[in-house]
Amino acid sequence: MASSTPSRSEEQFLCSICLEVFSEPVSTPCGHNFCKRCISQTWDSNESCFCPLCKEVFSIRPQLKTNTLFSEMVSQWKLEKRSSSMEKIITFSEVQCDVCSEPKLKAVKSCLVCLSSFCESHLQPHLSAPRLKRHQLMEPVDDLEDRMCPTHEQLLKIYCSADQKAICVVCSALEHKNHTLVSLKEAFEQEKVSLQQTVAENQRLVEQRRLKVQEITAALELSEREAQRETQQMVKVFSDIMESVQRCLDHHTKVMEQSLSKHKERAQALIQQLQQEMCELEKSSTEAQQLSLSTDPSTFYSAFNKVFRQTFAVDVTLDPDTAHPKLDLSEDLKQVHHTDVWKKLPDSPQRFTYYGMVLGKQSFSSGRFYFEVQVKGKTKWDLGVAQESVNRKGEITVSPKDGFWTIVLRDKDKYRAFAGPSVLLSPLRPPQKVGVFVDYGAGLVSFYDVDSADLLYSFTGCCFREKLFPYFSPEPNSGGTNSAPLIISAVDTESSTVCEGLK
Repeated sequence: MASSTPSRSEEQFLCSICLEVFSEPVSTPCGHNFCKRCISQTWDSNESCFCPLCKEVFSIRPQLKTNTLFSEMVSQWKLEKRSSSMEKIITFSEVQCDVCSEPKLKAVKSCLVCLSSFCESHLQPHLSAPRLKRHQLMEPVDDLEDRMCPTHEQLLKIYCSADQKAICVVCSALEHKNHTLVSLKEAFEQEKVSLQQTVAENQRLVEQRRLKVQEITAALELSEREAQRETQQMVKVFSDIMESVQRCLDHHTKVMEQSLSKHKERAQALIQQLQQEMCELEKSSTEAQQLSLSTDPSTFYSAFNKVFRQTFAVDVTLDPDTAHPKLDLSEDLKQVHHTDVWKKLPDSPQRFTYYGMVLGKQSFSSGRFYFEVQVKGKTKWDLGVAQESVNRKGEITVSPKDGFWTIVLRDKDKYRAFAGPSVLLSPLRPPQKVGVFVDYGAGLVSFYDVDSADLLYSFTGCCFREKLFPYFSPEPNSGGTNSAPLIISAVDTESSTVCEGLK
């Protein structure tokens, strides 16, 4: 019977986990080999990945790859073992008598019924006893049980190529009747030749891979030398780049320092100029405050002219791109009156097309400004300022919620400030010329009777976030009763000073 203890050479091809011959052997980083399925299951069932032999722990689970060379060695060993097993079945070596005591004599026959081998002396009962004569005798062989058909208790003499197994004569006549059959010895010889060819091919493949390993090792060494050379070159290149960058940085720093110095000089000069303007504006504010406290009309009017009509006066003209098609503007863009004729004009996004309105061409986003408009001879008019984003195509109300800060005249001398709700105004006399003063930063819009210097109305606490434009509406001419134009008057000043920052 075959020994259950593996031989020394067989141990080299056994997986230390399943203790079976390697199946798809893989190598760990520490150099030990395992069945791919065994080591994968071991790592799947544990929190960490480690080698079952040397216990080395891997912080990152290694990517397992088949050990091609070792796999081929295992395959070759399997083939050699298979050849050895086949040869053992066929070869009839010297067999000892199973009945003799030590020393055992050489067996001359083996009984397929008794499953024992007998020497010449112990074989006599099979030759003389009638019952034993019926037993089937054959040339002595070892391991009779392994050579017998388990079904028919006949010697395995035939090899079935279809099922690739050894069978007895009875099997060949029954289950394997139509199969290709050869003698077991002939099958062994064929298999032996095939195994020898496989061994030779495996040895050729091993040698081929050994040469490939040498080639790869040489290429790797060459790559390492080349990488080292390129690394040295790159270190030099980067060192040169760093030196160049440092020079550029030093130059840039120097240029920036010089530029900053010039900016500081210009900023200090501008600050000085603005501080001077602030002093002048504060002086004007003080004068305006004193004006509001004055009770002498002549003194008030003189101060009004000085503060508003010299200091904050701006030159305003009408913007034809915003004028309603029924409005007629003068050539100097200082007058506007309403006609009943719709002009064919380009319908630009800036143009008012619902109400008869027009804006000034100048815009203001800071500081203070003042302009005057003659309203003499009119029975209806709107005056004030409007922010840039007002609705120019649809129905609106000229109130602060829609971006307008205005006072208006309606029939029967009704003056109102459209403050939302409107506020009825009561001037001492109908104004012939209206002055409009705006303090953008303070959120103030004031209207004055220019001739009397009376304050008509003030919008206070306004929150301006956009550009402001002078706003005008001459209103419909009402059959000629309101045909007089709105006229932007030149402010009569001895020396009109306009702050550059207002426009």
